[in-house]
Amino acid sequence: MRDYDEVTAFLGKWGPFQRLIFFLLSASIIPNGFNGMSVVFLAGTPEHHCRVPDTANLSSAWRNHSIPVRLQDGREVPQSCRRYRLATIVNFSALGLEPGRDVNLEQLEQEGCLDGWEFSQDIYMSTIVTEWSLVCEEDWKTPLTTSLFFVGVLLGSFVSGQLSDRFGRKTILFATMAVQTGFSFLQIFSINWEMFTVLFVIVGMGQISNYVVAFILGTEILGKSVRIIFSTLGVCIFYAFGYMLLPLFAYFIRDWRMLLLALTVPGVLCAALWWFIPESPRWLISQGRFQEAEVIIRRAAKTNGIIAPSTIFDSSELQDLSSKKQQSHSILDLIRTRNIRMITVMSIILWLTISVGYFGLSLDTPNLHGDVYLNCFLSAVVEVPAYVLAWLLLRHLPRRYSMATALFLGGSVLLFVQLVPPELYYLATVLVMVGKFGVTAAFSMVYVYTAELYPTVVRNMGVGVSSTASRLGSILSPYFVYLGAYDRFLPYILMGSLTILTAILTLFLPETFGTPLPDTIDQMLRVKGIKYRQTPSHTRMLKDGEESPTVLKSTSF
Repeated sequence: MRDYDEVTAFLGKWGPFQRLIFFLLSASIIPNGFNGMSVVFLAGTPEHHCRVPDTANLSSAWRNHSIPVRLQDGREVPQSCRRYRLATIVNFSALGLEPGRDVNLEQLEQEGCLDGWEFSQDIYMSTIVTEWSLVCEEDWKTPLTTSLFFVGVLLGSFVSGQLSDRFGRKTILFATMAVQTGFSFLQIFSINWEMFTVLFVIVGMGQISNYVVAFILGTEILGKSVRIIFSTLGVCIFYAFGYMLLPLFAYFIRDWRMLLLALTVPGVLCAALWWFIPESPRWLISQGRFQEAEVIIRRAAKTNGIIAPSTIFDSSELQDLSSKKQQSHSILDLIRTRNIRMITVMSIILWLTISVGYFGLSLDTPNLHGDVYLNCFLSAVVEVPAYVLAWLLLRHLPRRYSMATALFLGGSVLLFVQLVPPELYYLATVLVMVGKFGVTAAFSMVYVYTAELYPTVVRNMGVGVSSTASRLGSILSPYFVYLGAYDRFLPYILMGSLTILTAILTLFLPETFGTPLPDTIDQMLRVKGIKYRQTPSHTRMLKDGEESPTVLKSTSF
């Protein structure tokens, strides 16, 4: 039986139909770039200190010295969460005593910010932090906001993988886009942090979900040569475009509600794509809906100006595919055989650790020296050459060596950050951006690699579960960033070490370079470093898609 690529070879590789699918699916990813990192500005924490009421009867000298100071980077700055006891300094002011001359400030009793805080508006006019005072005793809510967003992404990526395998790629693609856009709009009307966070979880459920489904839809519609370009230069670069536009929007719109409204508009425009993006013929065939798949293929031929053959699927192929369709597939198929189980476990570890590095470095941009908007923009810009490099590596070199190279690069430079002298902080920023470059290239390639490892019958489920694992990493990533409060190099040491260990793990995965996409579980490639041999005493009848019992033996590779 011919595979799908052979059946549709007459369509050509890069006709008007392929170009349309390429650019429309890529464009649908732009809102993901907005929403994925919008929390950097929505939950930005400006400099702040305790408010001293205007009604307090204080002299100008005592008002100027009402906040204790602390050393930060060699300079004195006001403390964020403490002030001198107001009743005491009001009494000193009434007695005409001068701070520092008549009163030793270091011996004065202090108290918390009983009257709230004053926030600097040099960077942000308003954020959820300034609106709901998420500082000091409440500062734990800021990283939790980001983590709960990624909890929503975890739930969405897990559910969307199974839903799109069951109900179709196109339907779930637009459903998750609607969830992302609609609930982002509702966030504008949040009246408290709890409401904002609950809605943010739901936004997260649609965010990476539609990214994964769009990626799978393009992978299954486009031909082998275009598939790699779409997965790297297409989807990923358009995500980076959205990410790059985020700091530009945030620079000119510094109120968090208006910023959120501006970032919601592009998602509404994507609804028009429904009439141009078809369902995946591969998925339709796997469901036995051959006539619908043939209609889409013939429409694609007409768009490309090609006359389709009178018979696209012959009767023997239809019968063979129909028999395969009768077997249902569930998430348990990802661990049913020894080989697919090992690939699933290794993919989960791979995605989780890469995710920690990618999102940790992205969320860390406000903590770098320099302008927060410029740093965020540079963090987005560096992704474009990373995706170009990923495309070149995937095009010319084996998958596992390409990924290992990118991960070793990213991990090693992050370990060097701690060696940079404090006065050369710009060099430290450059190293962080190089680390982001390497991790981003690996993150781009892991989508292609994982999709090629899994067969059509569980491909979207496999990528969805792997993406689910990566969300565990993204949930943890805000707390990696906040470890910098204890040691500013600790986040880079941890992320660099994890990245290098992941590079080593990658070398054990099977190589998919130059091989056709598997359609069934028994067509999957096998893990490197493992020899499978059948044991006669355990020979038994196998169901379709199962492997024979194997004995695991270590070998060199």
